[in-house]
Amino acid sequence: MNRKLVIILSTIYVIFMAILAVYYLTQGQSFKATVAFSGIVCGAIPLLLALFTKLKFNLPIVISYLLFLVLSQYLGSIRGWYGLGWWDTFVHFISGGIIAFAGIALYERMIHRNAGNAISPWFVFWFTFAFAALGGVLWEIYEFSCDQFFGMNLQGGGNKDTMTDLIADTGGGLVIACWSGIRTKLKLNKSK
Repeated sequence: MNRKLVIILSTIYVIFMAILAVYYLTQGQSFKATVAFSGIVCGAIPLLLALFTKLKFNLPIVISYLLFLVLSQYLGSIRGWYGLGWWDTFVHFISGGIIAFAGIALYERMIHRNAGNAISPWFVFWFTFAFAALGGVLWEIYEFSCDQFFGMNLQGGGNKDTMTDLIADTGGGLVIACWSGIRTKLKLNKSK
């Protein structure tokens, strides 16, 4: 069922972005058309994984990812909400949380099942928090690289923009890391 839902939701997003890409191309709005084309590519990632791999999907992560794409690509770039000033910080906060959830899913796949009761809630907290912070750092490296090598202006506010984004990413990750640490502690107490 999760696989079918991932296929349906991803397909809806890809079709929506394809319609927008054609519309903005015919209107001569190349920036919005480019964002819509990148939306097709980003939306197709879970779709292609669902169609051509045997991965088990964590549905909340996929839904969160697609929601992030709507917030950043459609509302932020195409609809111009990044011009609100606070929108970029909000989206980075949300993305920090999403990356933290991805870290939890990765952690749960990597950990040996028998180790469950021996894992410290503090380890889970720090792993999740560090994973989210690393995701924010890698994104800022991407923005910096695009600005330096391709003459883009992704870091429009310079150092202040970068630091605000990193703080927001870390804040979102911190919220989920606290939740994951508490959840682990409660599971350990329940199993005793």
